[in-house]
Amino acid sequence: MKIVFMGTPDFAAGALRALLLAGHQVTAVVTQPDKPKGRSKELQFPPVKECALEHGIPVLQPVRIKTPEAIAELKKYEADIYIVAAFGQILSQEILDIPRYGCLNIHASLLPKYRGASPIQHVIIDGEWETGVTIMQMDAGLDTGDMLYKKHILIEEDDTFETLHDKLMVLGGEAIVEALPLLRAGKLMPEVQEDAESCYAPLIKKEMGELDFHKDAVTLNRLIRGMNPWPSAYTFYKGKQLKIWQAEPVTADIVGACKPGEIINVTKDRIEVACGEGVLAVKELQLEGKKRMSTHDFLLGVKIVPGDRFDRKGV
Repeated sequence: MKIVFMGTPDFAAGALRALLLAGHQVTAVVTQPDKPKGRSKELQFPPVKECALEHGIPVLQPVRIKTPEAIAELKKYEADIYIVAAFGQILSQEILDIPRYGCLNIHASLLPKYRGASPIQHVIIDGEWETGVTIMQMDAGLDTGDMLYKKHILIEEDDTFETLHDKLMVLGGEAIVEALPLLRAGKLMPEVQEDAESCYAPLIKKEMGELDFHKDAVTLNRLIRGMNPWPSAYTFYKGKQLKIWQAEPVTADIVGACKPGEIINVTKDRIEVACGEGVLAVKELQLEGKKRMSTHDFLLGVKIVPGDRFDRKGV
């Protein structure tokens, strides 16, 4: 099939590579404009653009895809279908109506649950045991179109946003490659989404990563995993931000009346912190201005003792 592909980050680039490997003709790629990165502010190509250029595919980077100029440019490229994956812009009905087979979206959740921008992080944070990808016929709503094809995957206890993202990136490529011939043969049966079963996965923001030790250890560990590697979960130690990269809820004896955030035990390779319920054992962390490191290496340079606290006040 002739395809115009719309997407921006690594998740989308994985699907684009899968389509090309399967022999589909991608006539054009539409992605977000290049963005400055780091202190140098040097412009960085989106991963989808990098993949397109590697394969000699024309790249369009409209600031707003809905403008008449952008739509006119889009219509210059022949396509049976538009395939969208984490593009980052809303398509107008005019765009949705252009290709013969409409527009398909590769969404990183089992719809109708977790509509929105950050489904991968939220399934971990919410403690789901299963997720997957949904191939959806796009409409003018936000992830509300008919469901056409799904693939499921279990969420492992140690999955982070990074590891689950990479699994779903591969799964998304497999799903769209499997779905297209079924679509062409008329073998996909559209399934209407039940709005009552839906939930929304809002965009992840940095401030969402602050750890509240009044919550239970299991909930905090899920937040740490869901925020790894970006934007990261964090607390404070003696006035400095302390990122927590890896931890686990553990069974530990708490002597006396410990307050949430209080360090109750320190071993050579973990720091045990009292929570509203249970204990969180910190195994990998990063103090402001320092490198990310194991707790063992961290304790070689920073002295932490029972009675110290992890919290914003740092007391």
